[in-house]
Amino acid sequence: MYDSSPAGAPVVREPLHTPVAHLVRGGIVEGVHHGSVVVLEADGRVRFRLGDIEAAFYPRSALKPVQAVAMVRAGLPLDGELLSLAAASHSGEERHLAGTRRILELAGLGENDLRNVPDMPFDPAVRDIWVREGRAPSRLAQNCSGKHAAMLWTARLNGWSLDDYLDPAHPLQQAVAETVEELTGQRVARVTVDGCGAPLFAVSLHGLARAVARITSAASGTPEARVADAMREHAEMASGSGRDVAALMRAVPGLLAKDGFEGVQVAALPDGRAIAVKIADGANRARIPVAAAALARAGIDPAALTQFAGEPLLGGGEPVGCVRPVDALDPVHPAARV
Repeated sequence: MYDSSPAGAPVVREPLHTPVAHLVRGGIVEGVHHGSVVVLEADGRVRFRLGDIEAAFYPRSALKPVQAVAMVRAGLPLDGELLSLAAASHSGEERHLAGTRRILELAGLGENDLRNVPDMPFDPAVRDIWVREGRAPSRLAQNCSGKHAAMLWTARLNGWSLDDYLDPAHPLQQAVAETVEELTGQRVARVTVDGCGAPLFAVSLHGLARAVARITSAASGTPEARVADAMREHAEMASGSGRDVAALMRAVPGLLAKDGFEGVQVAALPDGRAIAVKIADGANRARIPVAAAALARAGIDPAALTQFAGEPLLGGGEPVGCVRPVDALDPVHPAARV
């Protein structure tokens, strides 16, 4: 079972990643994606590992469910689709912008109070429409705007200052850091700035898997369960139409999944089984196939995961290969390491 007191911080070192996926063209391995994978049992024990699951790394947006838990613990009164949006890396669709505006309205604030970086919508199709219409980058359109709006409302509810809500020393970010350490079961190794401007906390891949497992297996009505329920029930609000992470949650009943830039994927089931993936080169094309293989390792029926095998590699417009997880990730392969 999980220990309630955080252990020491993970070691800061060059991660000892190992091959986790092959780019196969015409039956020949053309490229290799290195990375690390961890699969946890329902009781928290490591069921499977590849690579380096204990080195410090930055989970990027895969940490957003933990940040959302910290805000709910601090009094954020959101549920449903707006709470899902608070943990989102959204696509910039109109519903995401409208939801962020609604959170700001509930807080008595506006877009100018946001301190995230202005950006175009994350979804390519939505971004293309913005370009054709001549629309400029916007703080609302940036994929973390829901989280930032929720942070502002949490700060206002507690009487904390607003202009510096992204300062790591701010009470809000201190509360987030405490929640990160509690749920991961380890001290934060380093603090830096994420792409959106919010503090980013370095933990281990193992710790990240523990955190999401604790969120999905928490008792009903707790902040953890509220976040998990909101994200599962409103998967497109936490991501977007056509996003693979939303499709993954729809395909596997009860699964909570969250992606992060630089090839990070985490997912967990209500019984506490969890997986976490880091693709060393940040390649998005390897993230989902490797995560699907890890979920099969966790006991998910592979038949439910066939659509996540990865997009085919084309040659002359025809399929000639694919991105394929290494044999060690095959749940029945004799070379798999446990």
